[in-house]
Amino acid sequence: MSHLESLKKTIAALRDPKTGCPWDIAQDHQSLAECLVDECCELLQTIDRLDLQHMQEELGDVLLQVLMHAQIAEESGHFDFEAVCKELNEKLIRRHPHVF
Repeated sequence: MSHLESLKKTIAALRDPKTGCPWDIAQDHQSLAECLVDECCELLQTIDRLDLQHMQEELGDVLLQVLMHAQIAEESGHFDFEAVCKELNEKLIRRHPHVF
């Protein structure tokens, strides 16, 4: 199993209504909005300082926010992380016809 697949399973377990973490289960897109802003700001601070050691950690915190939003959307039947990746990949290819 890839690290990404393992991470997705961890997030799904945290949000499991029967056995998950009460804080994670209670979150929704709105309640996580401020967390996303905070994590992006912390990442930007590491970039400003060229602090590559901590940048890895902050990138992970931003990725957690993306995965949490995707998990919440999947639970409500709207989209999942795979759909997010597919859409992003298609957009990158579409916007770079000189490469693809």
